Amino acid sequence: MRKRPLRVFGSGLVVSELIADDGLRRTSMGNKTALWVVVLLAVVLVGCTETAVSVTPTPDAVGTPTMSMVAQERFNTLRIVFWQAPEMLNPHLSGSAKDLGASRIAYEPLATFDANGELVPFLAAQIPSLENGQVAEDGRSVTWKLREDVYWADGEPFTADDVYFTYQFIINPDVKSASASVYRSVQEVKVLDPYTVQVIFTETNPAWYVPFVGFRGMILPQHIFEAYNGANAAQAPANATPIGTGPYYAIKNEPQEVIFLGDNLVQTNQITFAPNPYFREAGTPFFGQVILTGGGSSDEAARLVMNTGEVDFAWNLTTSSDKLLPLEELGNAKLVVNFGARVERLVLNHSDPYTEVNGERSNKDVPHPYLSDLRVRQALSYAIDRDSIAALYGLSGRAVSNNLVVPPTFASPNTSYEFNLDKAAALLDEAGWIDSDGDGVRDKEGIELRLIYRTPLDTIHQETQAIVRRNLAQIDVAVDLQPVDAGVFYSKASDGVFLFQADMQELFIGMVSPDPGTYMVYWTCGQIPQAANSWSGFNLERWCNADYDMLYTQSTTELEPERRQQLFIEMNDLLVNDVVMIPLVHLGEVSAVGTDIEGLDPTPWDSILWNIKDWRRTNP
Repeated sequence: MRKRPLRVFGSGLVVSELIADDGLRRTSMGNKTALWVVVLLAVVLVGCTETAVSVTPTPDAVGTPTMSMVAQERFNTLRIVFWQAPEMLNPHLSGSAKDLGASRIAYEPLATFDANGELVPFLAAQIPSLENGQVAEDGRSVTWKLREDVYWADGEPFTADDVYFTYQFIINPDVKSASASVYRSVQEVKVLDPYTVQVIFTETNPAWYVPFVGFRGMILPQHIFEAYNGANAAQAPANATPIGTGPYYAIKNEPQEVIFLGDNLVQTNQITFAPNPYFREAGTPFFGQVILTGGGSSDEAARLVMNTGEVDFAWNLTTSSDKLLPLEELGNAKLVVNFGARVERLVLNHSDPYTEVNGERSNKDVPHPYLSDLRVRQALSYAIDRDSIAALYGLSGRAVSNNLVVPPTFASPNTSYEFNLDKAAALLDEAGWIDSDGDGVRDKEGIELRLIYRTPLDTIHQETQAIVRRNLAQIDVAVDLQPVDAGVFYSKASDGVFLFQADMQELFIGMVSPDPGTYMVYWTCGQIPQAANSWSGFNLERWCNADYDMLYTQSTTELEPERRQQLFIEMNDLLVNDVVMIPLVHLGEVSAVGTDIEGLDPTPWDSILWNIKDWRRTNP
């Protein structure tokens, strides 16, 4: 197998030794102490060579080192913190943004969308179009020409076979891929030659640019995963340490400390990435290593970047603006707000989380004892003060009534929200929910109107919970709050969003493409998570509506842009009017980046790390 010569990237550093711990940092959280160990790692390995090159300080004219070993290691290491710890670094086995973002450091799609909604090629040699003949005039196929200068980080060449394999991996029912819904319109993928693939659709497809593009388009190496294309997919070692075609590849993924956050134990981890020695762009990437620390809290992540400067970048901060803005004034870091497709919403369980059927709660065939009543759901919607919740987010939140908010042409003009406690109380009275015993909680037929409400464990979600509980108490609805560690909340554990063993949970699921099809599919009947599909669907609400499914099916073949736009608006209106969920806030993704880091180019349609090859440090 031919391999390219090794190259030295960016700083030219290849460090051979492990740098020892530099001490302990203790942070008081609640009544406990959080113990964090900051480990400065230096990395061995460049491709397949065993030669280690040690780092030596560069002497000045009189022989004095210009930069100490520690300072040089600090300068050449990009430190990232995700307060939601990445767990599964296979982008087709996880639906979590934290996992997809971490995976994006190593893996690349054929193309992605930039902030302007324009396609940018990665593994593709060019973007297909009608003009260059790569998009079929009948909309039934698209042909992708691939770059011929791409290699995996282990030196194996990237070819069309890898694209074909990735498709086979995703659609294999034994794999239970989280990306499968994105590829449901694909009939087959053909390898036309080593650097050309053709994607053939089951029907005319106006969204030909969805498969193999963006988050869900990342290509996997066949030679690494072919032994795991089945029920054993989750056991692939590369799920923890991905080797991709991107600028870095993972060499280590280790658990770190178990820390206390309030009364909760949280496991942290650390993933170390090294430069891909076969990366195709000379002079990049710019760092000798990337260290991603996962776990903790949003407040702690913000402090590490903005207060102490121990970390260069913190992703997806949910800390309120009144805490972040004063930290920004310290001058160590700046805030980056990336408004995209994220809607923080209150997910309402339409199934019964208390009745077990064949070992499964929240079974799609067992309706919720009171949330299955539209009047109850409408009452909750009227009773929640969305403006107060949006105020918690400050510069990154806007109160909203729609579930589909972008692109703007797809945002429905037909909906609105109203905070009206009197209307809420009247609806509950009409539904037969009254406080018969005067204890401050409505009841009906011996059942109290009491809701279990789960959110990730962080400040802004707990503040939102407090507002919601206070609002609902005003209409005599009891709410039991259950904050859950984010790593567990977004997992398929019993406390996670997919099993949904609660009445309400608060979260967002963003769009991965400017085309709403890959997002609106989540509320089709086939997307309901259940034991039979290993909890792999995104219809967390367990809501099934034949009219919605019909509209979605029409959208998959409608070529007339205005009619297709109207179909998505009608789908949104069904979700809102039936109160399938309660949209709360249109969110901007807030991150913090050190003032000496440049090159970020956020896009709402991919991870903010999509162009990490261009990130660099400006000052020693």
